[in-house]
Amino acid sequence: MVSQDLLDILRCPACVREKEGLLEYYKETWLICQDCGRKYPIVDDIPVMLIDEGDKWVDTAKEDLPIPPPNPA
Repeated sequence: MVSQDLLDILRCPACVREKEGLLEYYKETWLICQDCGRKYPIVDDIPVMLIDEGDKWVDTAKEDLPIPPPNPA
């Protein structure tokens, strides 16, 4: 589980310069940007906050995200 303190400060790396980049904590396994829709997996309790990783899932509906997420390649 990701600590609340970390969740409070994390922002979408693609949006944070121009927008708020606030993230929704989804099913304890994903962080979803409320601005751009990129989805960042949480693997072994570590958020994978790489823009390329968020891009892979941008077109996937949150209901269709795999739980647990696959390990990034």
